[in-house]
Amino acid sequence: MPQIFQIAAIAVATFGTGAATLSVLNEDIPDLAIPEGDWAATGALDGMTFRIYGADQSSGAVLEDDIVFRDGTFQSVDCENYCNFGWSDYQTKEIDGLTYFTTTAICPDAPHTVVWYGTITGDDVSIEATWTTRRWYWTNQIAIQAEGAALPPEAVSG
Repeated sequence: MPQIFQIAAIAVATFGTGAATLSVLNEDIPDLAIPEGDWAATGALDGMTFRIYGADQSSGAVLEDDIVFRDGTFQSVDCENYCNFGWSDYQTKEIDGLTYFTTTAICPDAPHTVVWYGTITGDDVSIEATWTTRRWYWTNQIAIQAEGAALPPEAVSG
């Protein structure tokens, strides 16, 4: 009978250690923090498309993307091609002649969340974003910075 207790003690220790290891592996990383403010769903950017160029801040991987604003919604062409994110509602606010926007895009088929925060000055845009993938065993985040310019309507397809 004492041998059964030894086996039970080993099993409890093993599972207990494994559970602790998993909780350490799955330490969450918060999404991009968006400044507080009078955000509103005004559709102020509807009809605009920006071609952006940037990089993954950790790896230096290059990003080229088109971001589109239509009917109060936002879409990243790259995100759509990668995971069918679809259209996400966006919000804007004006401060000292600058237009700020934010949106959160969620992939319906995988645990990806992309939080966008941008500043628009005339036809130029500057963006910060985080792409966060949360799985039960790990969380990974890609921080992105990008800049770009509005595309003329005739340069925008479909």
